[in-house]
Amino acid sequence: MTDTLDTATAPAGNPALTAPEGARGPADVVTPELAARLTRDVVGSGTTANHTPFTGDKLADLPESTPEDVATAFERARTAQKAWAATPARRRAAVLLRFHDLVLARQDEVLDLIQLETGKARLHAHEEVQAVASAARHYGRKAPAYLRPKGRIGAVPVLTKVSELRHPRGVVGQIAPWNYPFELSVGDALPAFAAGNAVVMKPDTETALTALWARERLIEAGLPAELWQVVLGEGPVIGPAVVQHADYVSFTGSTRTGREVAQGAAARLVSCSLELGGKNAMLVLADADLEKAAAGAVRGCFSSAGQLCISIERLYVHESVADAFLERFAALTRAMRLGSALAYGADMGSLVSRRQFDNVNRHVEEAVEKGAKVLAGGRARPDIGPLFYEPTILDGVDTSMTVCAEETFGPVVSVYRFGDEDEAIERANDTAYGLNASVWTRNGSRGRAVAARLRTGTVNVNESYAAAYGSVQAPMGGMGSSGIGRRHGSEGILKFTEAQTVAQQRLLPLAPSFGMDDEKYAAFMSISLRALKALRLR
Repeated sequence: MTDTLDTATAPAGNPALTAPEGARGPADVVTPELAARLTRDVVGSGTTANHTPFTGDKLADLPESTPEDVATAFERARTAQKAWAATPARRRAAVLLRFHDLVLARQDEVLDLIQLETGKARLHAHEEVQAVASAARHYGRKAPAYLRPKGRIGAVPVLTKVSELRHPRGVVGQIAPWNYPFELSVGDALPAFAAGNAVVMKPDTETALTALWARERLIEAGLPAELWQVVLGEGPVIGPAVVQHADYVSFTGSTRTGREVAQGAAARLVSCSLELGGKNAMLVLADADLEKAAAGAVRGCFSSAGQLCISIERLYVHESVADAFLERFAALTRAMRLGSALAYGADMGSLVSRRQFDNVNRHVEEAVEKGAKVLAGGRARPDIGPLFYEPTILDGVDTSMTVCAEETFGPVVSVYRFGDEDEAIERANDTAYGLNASVWTRNGSRGRAVAARLRTGTVNVNESYAAAYGSVQAPMGGMGSSGIGRRHGSEGILKFTEAQTVAQQRLLPLAPSFGMDDEKYAAFMSISLRALKALRLR
């Protein structure tokens, strides 16, 4: 271990924020009464627990489900879904609008839970509130239009009347991750409910209270309680059971597990959507505003301690501005305040688990041993909490280092210099992943042209990730090993439906009639097809 990782010998690093005297703690937030109330409907016959990464202390005892419990949850959800599917789309959507208001009115409750369960700073927890409220508003307003029957041009205009209908799939099996337990649980479930489905969700056990708080608020807003079932347990045990019973599978998590989920769904001929890993790149072009780009890099690399699928892990900077940019970026990174208080003020919180901490530590240690230079951070901070790690900038990273290509999923970014834009685009695209990217330039049209050449599901120009993700009318998702399917917009709700075409033929059949033989009918239809093309009908 190098001294860059040794808290005893390293120079003073990021400032630590201490909680004010009398501040709320875990026991003040997660009372036995709250835990009992939130978990009373969880289908489970065993017992497990979750913990806060701030200290490692237990937060609550939780029910633990078995595969048999999962089957029971699907039975309950399937019964409730029939009546919900028959409910008019506008009434379903109205539940989301009431939920929107409840979330904003009682946001402090869920912010406390998000912080305690994930260890993230409060401002980063608020990003989840923003995302959930935006999704609730969007689908609360737009779901009826997305789901409305659509008239289509028939085989023979006027004579063939065609409607495209949308039916709910049934019961959606949702497997949600730990890193964004509010947004990636209820935020993804909202369009499924709006489309008329039920949901059986397996949130991560360590962040289950946040998802269960969301469920309680959605029920308060008018969602039938049986419609949203929650099961808890180890992923390798409960996850396959969810896939086994679902009519559609929604999964957010690692690429490795995503492949297993896809295989399980494919074996049953069940569709799925997968948002998986990323090794996202940020390009700082020669004409970028360096002050704004440096601040954007801090947001892009270190929000939620880098435990964000769309965060930046590779930073490509034009060689003409690299030194000036890195001076600004490193100074801002070193000034970031680390803390665990349930209040605003900290710039970054904790990693969520020992596994994540060890992965970050391993990537940085190996890179330093092979010659990388630490420009900022590069060490643990046990003086703040057991899983705190300073935001870290690595220079001189090469392909021999694991951090170069493998997803770190922590507060670590590697810096690379480039000479021209074609080189930067080629290097940014040189990855199996394709989730998010960021381009910084003073020339908007130039930035959009570069963005169009990047092989990622979203690209932000002069922002890191929030602009694209927050634009909820537009689809968001990954290419390549970053997944399949999209959330947000029309694709984010229509994926939870089955399309049905209803075609009514009127007056004349699509067959020989009026005494035509087969040859005359074929000639007539050929003339008709040419006419339809000439009339520019589609």
